[in-house]
Amino acid sequence: MRTDAYTSHPGGGGDWRDHATQYALLPLRIFLGVTFIYAGLDKLTDSAFMKDAGAGSVGDMMRTVRDSSAIPALVDLALKSPAGFGYAIALGELAVGIGTLLGLLTRLAALGGALISLSLWLTVSWASDPYYYGNDLPYMFCWVPLVLAGAPLWSLDALIRNRRRRKAY
Repeated sequence: MRTDAYTSHPGGGGDWRDHATQYALLPLRIFLGVTFIYAGLDKLTDSAFMKDAGAGSVGDMMRTVRDSSAIPALVDLALKSPAGFGYAIALGELAVGIGTLLGLLTRLAALGGALISLSLWLTVSWASDPYYYGNDLPYMFCWVPLVLAGAPLWSLDALIRNRRRRKAY
């Protein structure tokens, strides 16, 4: 029975499990990166979303969820400038998505994604019943492996790390 999580073989050999272990986070990174880029662009290009009031606006959405959120004070803070909050979330999602997809400052980008997901869970999807109908909580936990492991392969982080190692020798 195999009990190790990863076995390195001299000369880069190994079986399919070794390769699968190395690339295990890549699909998650691509999914989260593309999803957050799309979410940010969707908000930035939706003329109704960035308004303080009106159908489909961030202001109306925040007023709707205010009383059912876990932290109404957080919603009140966002309601001081709904459009500003909308732009902050959209630009944050865009930055997180680009960083994650390119693998640039991946742990920091993933932490940002986890915090965005946590804030949306505590405000927008808190009232989902049962709780697993809200999508922000699973997104928050999807970010955790990337916070812990970063992007060891196919990333700008790995490229930078490898260049630094070559200069050190």
